[in-house]
Amino acid sequence: MKKLFSTKWKASKRPNKQRKYSAKAPLHLKRKQLSVNIAKNLRKGNQRRNIVAVKGDIVKVMRGKFKGKQGKILEIDTKTLKIMVEGVLVKKLDGSKVNAPMKASNLQIVELNLNDKKRIRGTKEVKKNTHEEIPSAKNKQKVNTGEKKNASEKTKSTK
Repeated sequence: MKKLFSTKWKASKRPNKQRKYSAKAPLHLKRKQLSVNIAKNLRKGNQRRNIVAVKGDIVKVMRGKFKGKQGKILEIDTKTLKIMVEGVLVKKLDGSKVNAPMKASNLQIVELNLNDKKRIRGTKEVKKNTHEEIPSAKNKQKVNTGEKKNASEKTKSTK
């Protein structure tokens, strides 16, 4: 069977390769592509610039025909990488109205849906004393063996 998706792909300037990577990516990687920019007032509390969109988040449309509108996320289509927002409607030829699919890059999260405990835990936390290095077990053994050799050499030289 032929492999459809290469995990070794790093990056390319060519748009066709970028589209191919995005289209053939497995769903667990496509989910990461649905990350949405966070409003500046929410960035300080979460220590992040963007976060993966979840149903129930309140978003603001930043680009396109519906620029400036706000609404709750109704549906997320991971396969096509589209997000449906409440109040963003398009009229069809038969006169009915349907939710317009939006790209994640054209949205900004104004209010987070914090019902999921894992989502809160997933945000980065600022830790104090992150510059302290904790010596590993291997490093400790090397130091100890070096001290033993030096001690045995000293006893030999005094004899």
